[in-house]
Amino acid sequence: MTVVGPFGLSVRDQALEADVQTGLAAVEAGLLDATKSEVPFITEAAQHLVRAGGKRFRPLLVMLAAQFGDPYAPGVVPSAVVVELTHLATLYHDDVMDEADVRRGVDSANVRWGNSVAVLTGDFLFARASHILADLGPEAVRIQAEAFERLVTGQILETAGPRDGRDPVDHYLDVMAGKTGSLVAVSGRFGAMMSGAPESVVDILTQYGERLGIAFQLADDVLDIASDSHESGKTPGTDLREGIPTLPVLHLRAQAEQYGRPDDLELVALLDSDLSDDGRHAEVLHRLRVHPALEQARKDTVRYAEDARAMLAPLPECYAKAALEELCDAVVHRAG
Repeated sequence: MTVVGPFGLSVRDQALEADVQTGLAAVEAGLLDATKSEVPFITEAAQHLVRAGGKRFRPLLVMLAAQFGDPYAPGVVPSAVVVELTHLATLYHDDVMDEADVRRGVDSANVRWGNSVAVLTGDFLFARASHILADLGPEAVRIQAEAFERLVTGQILETAGPRDGRDPVDHYLDVMAGKTGSLVAVSGRFGAMMSGAPESVVDILTQYGERLGIAFQLADDVLDIASDSHESGKTPGTDLREGIPTLPVLHLRAQAEQYGRPDDLELVALLDSDLSDDGRHAEVLHRLRVHPALEQARKDTVRYAEDARAMLAPLPECYAKAALEELCDAVVHRAG
């Protein structure tokens, strides 16, 4: 069993391992090539997060999905570069919106160069992804455009908040389906589609990716509270400090409203106070780490990961299917 890529997936077959490793290496080269500009400063800014590393979760899914057709088909690697470029672009924009200081263990682009450069660099990456997409054909352009629309819609819905009478947890899960699930779904779809896999397989891997993407984001929500900066690559409690409603916080608020326990109500009041105060922020983090709401968020993560695994049932038994199943376990493991 060999560990593949920064995400730490274990692969049980040498041929599959070689294919995935070769594919990811080609994606890495493609990312560096796609982020080069005639203007050195733009190259530096565009490659800032590429060189910082990352799990390459989406390209990994593209490579595994391609195993159900021809993994060496010419569109596989470029499509993986497209989804990772799109993901990286959203990180530049997210860090501006969230006023984040750290991303992948390094200064965020907005801290290093300011908000304007960070936003424009994200736009530059979107443009480069679109350039590659144009060579993959109109169907690929349409799929990516639809996914990007869902991604942006999810971000807007998160910013706007749930409408009156809507359960905040249900609203949040819909947001996650758009913000994260959509692009991970495209990763599974592109890998299968570009490899020439049957349409039924393309559909299965698209649905698998959607569910896995939601689980992946929910695991990040847990990590924001439960991990230290070494594990997550960003400052713990960043979302908390910025008042971004993550799943553990939403579960806490629901429990406080339903049961009215004094400790829960006190913790909610602390959450609604000024968390720029380091001492107050540390206290909230400590109390959330031992609160049942965090465990409920972990259970939700497991549920979505298991839903993703169930989608794979119709696929033929093979090492690639086993790797996709293990990817579900890896996501759950991140959430503890």
